[in-house]
Amino acid sequence: MNIVEVQEVTKRYSNHTALNKVSLSVRQGAIFGLLGPNGAGKTTLIRILNRITFPDEGRILFQGHPLQAEDVSQIGYLPEERGLYKKMKAGEQALYLAQLKGMSASDAKKQLKLKFDQYQISDWWNRPTEELSKGMQQKLQFITTILHKPSFLILDEPFSGFDPINTNLLKDEIMQLSKEGATIILSTHNMTSVEEICNEIALINKSQKILEGNIYDIKQQFKNNTYAVEITNDNPLDEQIFGEVFQLISQKDSERTTSYTIRIADGHEANELLQLLARQSHIVSFAEKLPSMNDIFIQQVETFNNQHHAE
Repeated sequence: MNIVEVQEVTKRYSNHTALNKVSLSVRQGAIFGLLGPNGAGKTTLIRILNRITFPDEGRILFQGHPLQAEDVSQIGYLPEERGLYKKMKAGEQALYLAQLKGMSASDAKKQLKLKFDQYQISDWWNRPTEELSKGMQQKLQFITTILHKPSFLILDEPFSGFDPINTNLLKDEIMQLSKEGATIILSTHNMTSVEEICNEIALINKSQKILEGNIYDIKQQFKNNTYAVEITNDNPLDEQIFGEVFQLISQKDSERTTSYTIRIADGHEANELLQLLARQSHIVSFAEKLPSMNDIFIQQVETFNNQHHAE
């Protein structure tokens, strides 16, 4: 079941089309990566999903019905531009925001104390938010976004400015929320995070969706018969094997082993390379090298831009 369906959504401003007939589906329980270069239209789509603005054409379905005002209570939204009251105490502000989402003061305070402990900001409960570092302010806003346990979360660049430890803390929380049944849209330029936690993605560029699907399926779609090979140096590889059939892409030497990236020409199989290597060398590892989401992102955006420019 899809919790959200974006159907042929178009949004125009005075001299700019932000979204042009964009359609995509977000499956219930998915961690869905919303990707695209700056200015692609991601923020506009996020604003439409939150009913901050409205499409000129098309519609949004939420749990099978047209998105309406009362659905917003089920949505948790962490905007890229953080919005906190600087003079308000951190705990007081978190309580206020939790109650805006329908939580009772007592339940909100109990849950907030646990989250403040988990995110190691308990000492700042009675301090104005302007005294918190950027990272601690982000933690505070993330906590207030998820506290009321929304069924649908939209997180816009949630890892921006975080150190690796706190980034992992957020990733663990996001994956746990998904296990508990929440559906999450993650808008980020951090392709490593997309690889680690997203199930599905959509790539938007110049107001249009240019790619959508399951990450595994997308990687399979764009793989190019390339393999990562590591052999020991006691039986060095005869590099005369490289040519039209087995193309050497890269080589990295170390004290005891040498690693190669090798592309196999169309019409030839990995077993051919494996058998050839086995006759010559001692193989430490042999694995297909799938393209990274970063590689796919760059390739697809550049291809689209070149086609768009040619038109």
